[in-house]
Amino acid sequence: MKRSLTGIILCIGFVLAGCGASHPEAPSFFTAAEWNVQALFDGEEAGNEYGEFRESAGWTAEKYRARLTTISKAIPLMTGKDSAPDLIGFVEIENSGVLEDLAKGELSKHGYGWIAFTRRPGSSLGIGFLSRYPLLDVRSHSITVEKASAPRPVLEARVEPGGKPLVFLLCHWKSKLGGEDATEAQRRSSARVVQRRLRELKESEPETPVIIMGDLNENHDEFYRRTVFSALLPDDPDAAALAAQGTTEPAGTRGFLVLSREKPPVASFFPEDVPALYSPWEAELSDGTFFYKGEWETIDHLLLSAELFSGSGWNFAGCKVVSHAPFTTSKGVPGAYNPKNGNGLSDHLPLLLYLEYHN
Repeated sequence: MKRSLTGIILCIGFVLAGCGASHPEAPSFFTAAEWNVQALFDGEEAGNEYGEFRESAGWTAEKYRARLTTISKAIPLMTGKDSAPDLIGFVEIENSGVLEDLAKGELSKHGYGWIAFTRRPGSSLGIGFLSRYPLLDVRSHSITVEKASAPRPVLEARVEPGGKPLVFLLCHWKSKLGGEDATEAQRRSSARVVQRRLRELKESEPETPVIIMGDLNENHDEFYRRTVFSALLPDDPDAAALAAQGTTEPAGTRGFLVLSREKPPVASFFPEDVPALYSPWEAELSDGTFFYKGEWETIDHLLLSAELFSGSGWNFAGCKVVSHAPFTTSKGVPGAYNPKNGNGLSDHLPLLLYLEYHN
């Protein structure tokens, strides 16, 4: 089996974001958000922007700054208590400078002192973290296995609130543009990267909780919708049988993730080496984060490792779709950003995760 690293851009840094740059100590609760913020381009043209975000289409530095302000004012409203999340995983950010601008602007009082960003060279957009805690051991994973390349990197970062580690893997998988079946192999390639890293972490530090977050461009029930060997599979005997027929990958590199409704998650119908992840969709989360052709889609995810249900250390305490104004319209659906008039926030709703520390 051939594995090779592909070219990636990785930026990490400390941002002096006002007096809040010193991180809080020994918390009992930790909040994390995931948000596809919909093509957040800066005010300087680099040549690979989407057409509507170019100077010829009327995009300006002033519009960029106005959008930053709107987003920054919305973020503290995610919790409904004017308290911003401790960590935010952003999808569709142009570069690390955008994260710095967010941290230094309206959000400066919330102490986002650390950033991490990655994208593939030549890509228009990437993914990144804003954090109130130091981002440690930051890595960007992009791997080719048997000529199947993950089209976008996975951003890994560790935080240690109160000295207790949490590992986050932020993803943006290939969209279905070009056809659901035709693009499935690329999403499965990304799932392979995640599963391989989960196995490595389980071997090196088995008690450390892992959270996979991001826009995976697949619904949590994708298998039931299409009955195909998808990148997200339920812990279901039919799904396991289909996966067994359709994969020749060795242990630890299979191109799918198993989603469980159990707490802690289990993969009863899959080989022992396949990890299961808890998906809150249908239990804690309802409707969706993306509204397409009149129907909700659950393509944004918070996937949680079994260690978050151990009863000690960091544990899952709940989550929600941020489905209120200003993130939604009067019809209760995402208020997509319009670069022409500056209205709206994003065509995706954020997800918010609550963790609680147990001695």
